[in-house]
Amino acid sequence: MKKELVLLLAAFPMFAMAETVVDVTGEGAEKIAVAVNCGGGAYEKTLKKNLELSGAFIVRSDAGIKISGTPGVGVQASGRGRTLTQRGVAVGDDKSARMAARQFANAVVEAYTGQKGFATDRICFVNRRGSDNADVCMCYPDGQDIRQVTGDSKAAVGPRWKNRDSIFYTGYRNGGPAIWEVNTATGNRKLVWSFRGLTTGATMSPDGTKVAIISSMRGNPDLYVIDLAANRYRQLTNTRSVSEGQPAWSPDGRRIVYVSDETRHPQLYVIDLATLNKRRITSKGSQNVDPDWGADGKITYISKRGGNYVAVIDPDVGEASTRLVTDAGTWEHPSWSRDCRHLVAGRDKALFLVDTLEGGDKPRQLFAAGGNWITPSWSK
Repeated sequence: MKKELVLLLAAFPMFAMAETVVDVTGEGAEKIAVAVNCGGGAYEKTLKKNLELSGAFIVRSDAGIKISGTPGVGVQASGRGRTLTQRGVAVGDDKSARMAARQFANAVVEAYTGQKGFATDRICFVNRRGSDNADVCMCYPDGQDIRQVTGDSKAAVGPRWKNRDSIFYTGYRNGGPAIWEVNTATGNRKLVWSFRGLTTGATMSPDGTKVAIISSMRGNPDLYVIDLAANRYRQLTNTRSVSEGQPAWSPDGRRIVYVSDETRHPQLYVIDLATLNKRRITSKGSQNVDPDWGADGKITYISKRGGNYVAVIDPDVGEASTRLVTDAGTWEHPSWSRDCRHLVAGRDKALFLVDTLEGGDKPRQLFAAGGNWITPSWSK
């Protein structure tokens, strides 16, 4: 019989939950101290790492919250007036132990901070091995369990999650660029859309009924939306001698942010699907590209101002709300996590977890491995 994860949470009166919150010198953000003693091994290592990656915890031996037990038998977190238990989880090998640790890390984060954890959300990306040879891969935010998803020996561009099980990407398997879908569990692939000229940037609407794409089917790269049920294509932009790209949906599915070079310099624009009214939301920097719209309404993107910076903007406020959340570098393609605080972005052929909280953690490299790891997308 399949074993299940059982999480038992007992809440005590609020006055019993007081605990010193540690201000970690040099890290900036306040953190909750937690001690972890689960017998060492893959489970304990993964649990510690994911708690620290959340930005909410620091692991130390003298903490008020203590996590102890034996993976596969029972692990318990207790402190601040709460008790959280994980039991009945099979951990026959390191891979299953790591997954159990991620699941418990998410439970601990939610129990003690009220925020959803992201430890079990996967990140897809491309490993490029030349201009015409690249494959879609994926891993977890802790950088472990990297897996190659495609193996076409052809170029693959811009993977984005369709849902928890499948990824859209632009592939050149049949020569020209077309939109493919790959199931991450089975590896099964299918050709979804192929039009004359450029076809790229496929991204699913929040309600799963529409897909935004960039296509030059009518001569110029423009923004389209495909109604999946009706198989109907709607052209949203029609800008001659101008190129659009990189669409991303607003959380309510009513607007799309995209990149356009109307001014001969790529900038971010937002278009309303009901009225087709569009407006430019960025102005500083020689170019602003790679937008991703978070669940809290903020957009992250890359702003070129000498070097490349990861930036965050409130599209309803505009340029005045922009924050640069990294130092200058070769940053590209940021993608939000579900907590709307962290994102993953590429830099120097590697992938980094970026904390956008002011005074938060410094960027952390997901993993160190030979290759050119680019264009990440975080599942939600």
